Amino acid sequence: MLHVGLTGGIGCGKSTVAAMMREMGCHVLEADPLAHRLIEPGQPAYDEVIRGFGPGVRAADGRIDRAKLAAIVFADPAKLALLNRIVHPRVVEALDRELADLERAQPHVVAVVEAALLIESSYHERLDRLVVVWCEPEQQIERLLARGMARDQAERRIAAQMQMDQKRRMADDEIDCSGSLESTRRQVERLVAKLKQLAADATQKHHTRAR
Repeated sequence: MLHVGLTGGIGCGKSTVAAMMREMGCHVLEADPLAHRLIEPGQPAYDEVIRGFGPGVRAADGRIDRAKLAAIVFADPAKLALLNRIVHPRVVEALDRELADLERAQPHVVAVVEAALLIESSYHERLDRLVVVWCEPEQQIERLLARGMARDQAERRIAAQMQMDQKRRMADDEIDCSGSLESTRRQVERLVAKLKQLAADATQKHHTRAR
């Protein structure tokens, strides 16, 4: 099985690329929804978040108010680091478990781990290849404004992440989402064909060694 990391800046089109890769036959594991589930009531990380950030981040229904939590952590690097210390180890453990289960069930598949902080958490070091999705900075801002985010909030979110040129230097493959959706799809089609060939080659080598 080929293990591929997929990351990019907020608003760059990472989720769109992940959806296309899924349509084209890749198995996509999404780290961000997994992280959200890990802070639901009853989960160990829930209590740690309440202790770390106070009862003010609890919504009326008892769940974590993710908008309030985001406003806190993206305004304070120390708070962001605290949240990452609470959540990231549990996300890593869950992803490792899901990848192991997938490899037993579908050893020939291309497995894609999609995560905003894939590089920052060093999880990319566990994977075979790294794909970085990017777009022009002003497009990032425009897309976040279209989601209803205020400009200063969007700028803080972007500033809290690793610089895009750093991510691109670490990439094995890149997808430029600055153009049309069709342009993005063509790039993803070429990428998936390449990844499937790499997965097939890896499987063949494994079988040859096993003989």
